[in-house]
Amino acid sequence: MATKITTDSTCDLPSEILRRFDITVIPLGIVKADRLYRDGIDIHTADIAAHVEAGGEITTTSAVNIGDYHELFSRLSAQYDAVIHINIGSQFSCCHQNARLAAMDLPNVFAVDSRNLSTGHGLLVLSAAEAAQRGDAPEDILRRIGEEADRVEASFVLDRLDYMSKGGRCSSVTALGANLLKLHPCIEVIDGKMSVTRKYRGSMEKVIGDYIRNRLAGREDIDTKRVFLVSTATPELLRVGREELKKMGIFDEVLETAAGCTIFCHCGPNTLGVMFLRKS
Repeated sequence: MATKITTDSTCDLPSEILRRFDITVIPLGIVKADRLYRDGIDIHTADIAAHVEAGGEITTTSAVNIGDYHELFSRLSAQYDAVIHINIGSQFSCCHQNARLAAMDLPNVFAVDSRNLSTGHGLLVLSAAEAAQRGDAPEDILRRIGEEADRVEASFVLDRLDYMSKGGRCSSVTALGANLLKLHPCIEVIDGKMSVTRKYRGSMEKVIGDYIRNRLAGREDIDTKRVFLVSTATPELLRVGREELKKMGIFDEVLETAAGCTIFCHCGPNTLGVMFLRKS
């Protein structure tokens, strides 16, 4: 059977993977200065950074609406035996709710809640796309990604908190205190929600090395097939993360990708994360 995999722009998968597996991406909306843009199409992270650094208000995100989902699903459902759409976690956006409503009158379209974000979400999209390319049945793909969703480990460390503060995710007092103390929170997705699980101190070069070692060292529950190194970081900070992962030598495949506008809106520049699966 021919199964089509689709997803939201929040999956943060590299363009080369999207092309290789023919994954269709529908963009979330990004609101900047009261104007709506399409994530990754007519707005990019550099545009958001320039806007904020110039004193502009923080940009916000807007979920894909039911009509846009329905248009996409209707078109693809006529071309494929099945369409599997994998959404950003339902605790982070109403995208999944909208996708489910859009698919109600299309029996061969299935909307899946990734319960995650960024390449935590992208890991499931890639796994589903690999299975679809092999010719796995839709029900087997759905079963697979449902099981894998419980095994995603997604976390990231932040350089600064002003983006989260401006977006209402933390108080300005907390952000100021963290900046003064040079604290860098590690945020982890647990049960479909973001939680601060650790706070690091010092330069981001030191923090990134400490963060990666703390996430990976001495563990026997890691699926070593692949890891995503996702970031909004400078090349220098990205190199630190890359070299630390290489030094640890845990994963068969290390994939690097840039976080898109959705993550950038809330986390800002020099955010970096590692995302992988735990063993079943």
